[in-house]
Amino acid sequence: MLPQSAPALPGAHSIFDPATFLPQLDARLKAAPDARSVRAETVATLQAARSAAMDDIIAGFNSHPRAARETVRAIASLTDALVITVHHVATTHLHPCRSATDAEQLAVLAVGGYGRAEMAPQSDVDLLFLTPYKTSAWAESVVESMLYMLWDLKLKVGHATRSVDDCLRLAAQDMTIRTSMVEHRPVAGQVTLAETLRDRLWGELFDRTVPEFIEAKLAERDARHTRQGGQRYVLEPNVKEGKGGLRDLQTLYWIAKYIHRVERAAQLVDLGFFSREEHLAFWQAEDFLWAVRCHLHLIAGRPVDVLSFDMQVEVARRMGYYDRPGRRAVELFMQDYFRHATRVGDLTRVFLTALESRHVFQQPLLDRIFRRRKKMRPGFAENAGRLTFADPDTALKDPLNILRIYEEALRTGILIHPEAMRLIASNLDLIDDDMRENPEAVRIFLDLLLKHGNPERALRRMNELGVLGAFIPEFEPIVAMMQFNVYHHYTVDEHTIQCIVALSEIEQGREVEDLPIASRIMAGDINRRVLYLAV
Repeated sequence: MLPQSAPALPGAHSIFDPATFLPQLDARLKAAPDARSVRAETVATLQAARSAAMDDIIAGFNSHPRAARETVRAIASLTDALVITVHHVATTHLHPCRSATDAEQLAVLAVGGYGRAEMAPQSDVDLLFLTPYKTSAWAESVVESMLYMLWDLKLKVGHATRSVDDCLRLAAQDMTIRTSMVEHRPVAGQVTLAETLRDRLWGELFDRTVPEFIEAKLAERDARHTRQGGQRYVLEPNVKEGKGGLRDLQTLYWIAKYIHRVERAAQLVDLGFFSREEHLAFWQAEDFLWAVRCHLHLIAGRPVDVLSFDMQVEVARRMGYYDRPGRRAVELFMQDYFRHATRVGDLTRVFLTALESRHVFQQPLLDRIFRRRKKMRPGFAENAGRLTFADPDTALKDPLNILRIYEEALRTGILIHPEAMRLIASNLDLIDDDMRENPEAVRIFLDLLLKHGNPERALRRMNELGVLGAFIPEFEPIVAMMQFNVYHHYTVDEHTIQCIVALSEIEQGREVEDLPIASRIMAGDINRRVLYLAV
């Protein structure tokens, strides 16, 4: 039966309305002579219905190709209908249980991305078959029949059959299983069993292991970023796993749900994690990234998440980008992609700062104890091991403090507090022509390049927050810009920053063996200011 606590999602084809579809199927199945015929008739009927529904969903997606939220929810709703139907057939026609005991209960739960009701066209269907105790022979038969029908429908099914106690025990031991449990959602069967699992998960495991879960998810994120190249601007990004991709947004959702049981990202505004503008950025980035992923799946006909060069051209075309003077459609599309990825990084910093301020999560203790402290200059302070403005309410009355905080960060070696970044990003309009022409502003910027020996950190953070493009207007058009050819591995702004880093390393004598001539020139009588500005 359809769970009362899990209403059908919008967007599924009307033929899957349980009130009409199941009685019609039941009438046909009564004439089936045996179990094999029941399964065959069910699969044939569902195959035709699923094909028609997917055609409707894809046609709808093509009408708004840059927005995928309705599409991923509609595919999840369609999958719900398939699972509900095969469960109904298995429990009503194949394995009816007239007088079920307490042990003969079964709930079918969606987990993972399917549990969030977010599915790309080629996503796996992750199911948990939940029993109250040890799995009964009846439950085994139902699960087996359901899986055979789902496999015959050519669905990629990931599944597990566990008791409530099994779920608690395995979730305590395995962080991957625990994460999937965070996102469980009842689809068919005994809803009360799913409610029991939910109550016990939070009461006996989640509520007492919040710091452990956050630390594990952030470590997992860092390892994933390293595997994907460690840069947000790799020109063939992984839309799902890469830096600034969907998995980063999902990590925020997992943590928020683990702590506060949120069901939607919008609830993060009410809880004080995001402003309404930041939630809008979250919503827009998520919608855009899902659109890209859906197009990749539809083009390839299989689960593909890497936005490779050959895919980029076709995805850009499908999403309605077109060539403009001096810029190809694919380059405009990828610039939008990287800007969304950058915003995801900003949102992650904001979210983690809110966790720190509530003492839910702290940066590693040893980093804070053994780092050598430097005295702050007037106007700045240290908060939770990060550099911030001493008085955020008045700090930007002098716009030069936007540049000074980067200078102070390099001088002290302390990372800038995300709340300070948040303040800067929302006040970029203070960087006007008067500030750009101010001699003190020019001095600070040149010192960031020339004085502290490590220009990379300041330039990259300035770029990510939009400060670099605001202070040097000529730089803004190349932010997140890609050049579509085999010679460029990063965006134009990232290439520029890496060139300055390389120049700094040559000057510091780190490339003597590989670049002896350049190292000798840099060690001679040269005008460093001209050279750095030229690069």
